[in-house]
Amino acid sequence: MKSISHITVLITVMVLAGSSCQAQIQNSKTESVKVYGNCGSCKKTIEKAANAKGIAKADWNIETGMLTLTYDSTKTSRGDILKRVADAGYDNEKFTATNEAYSKLNACCQYDRPQKKE
Repeated sequence: MKSISHITVLITVMVLAGSSCQAQIQNSKTESVKVYGNCGSCKKTIEKAANAKGIAKADWNIETGMLTLTYDSTKTSRGDILKRVADAGYDNEKFTATNEAYSKLNACCQYDRPQKKE
């Protein structure tokens, strides 16, 4: 019984240590940009497209439609990240998703698209 509790404590310590040792983004720059979307599924897809391990971290707010980006400015750019988001089907301040990418979104994710400027 004693060895089981030691193992449990050891596993707990390892899990906590691993979660606190995540790599921080170097040369970080933080910006917020508008990204169109509707729901939790959109949030998951937008963040997945924007995130890059150790290079970029993203958090999209469903209520405001604002994507907060923190990224290593020596390894990527705001434009590179927003292009990936548009390629996933989501219009944003810098890029418009192709009609093909937009049409592949789930029905609940097909937001009202802003009018393109002529």
